[in-house]
Amino acid sequence: MKARVAATAAGAFALGALVAVSAFAMRPMWFGTAASIRPAWTEEPWPFLRDQWGAGKAFHCKAADCGSDVAVYVRAKVGFCNCTTGVADDEELDRISDFALFADRFVPERPGHEVSVAWTKGKSRSRAFSMEASQQTPQTVLSIGINDRCDAVVATAVAGGTSPEAIEPLVIDLLNSKPVLRWAEVTLGL
Repeated sequence: MKARVAATAAGAFALGALVAVSAFAMRPMWFGTAASIRPAWTEEPWPFLRDQWGAGKAFHCKAADCGSDVAVYVRAKVGFCNCTTGVADDEELDRISDFALFADRFVPERPGHEVSVAWTKGKSRSRAFSMEASQQTPQTVLSIGINDRCDAVVATAVAGGTSPEAIEPLVIDLLNSKPVLRWAEVTLGL
């Protein structure tokens, strides 16, 4: 009798675990899957004061389309990139990043990695940061540096409530879009 109760309990436990695992695997993800995300980027006016690099392009994607509100700021820094190695390491990416646009403190979350954007295979890098804002909840920041000869295009993506891994493919798709590539061609004289 004890063996039968133990076997029934073990079977019920296994069935319950299977149901729980199946429910977890089939749940709708908070951010969605790559197939379900359809970013709808809207170009907005450049929100920052002009500095030595001038204005860039600003884009916004609503949470309904990107899983979280994402703002992307892209601008060229002509003559500001390492002509020999491009954006080869985190030190170079940090140097060319647009952190000065924000009054907040940035803390790297992990080392950066190479990314491919348009024609820049092996010359572009992405790194995730946390932004410690003075009166806001912490934000996820993604800095992407793209190299072309001695010039750089820097993209800064700011999102709340999501991981850098979730927004990076969306931002890279934006950077590979025709409007951004046309802007880069004109701005950098490609």
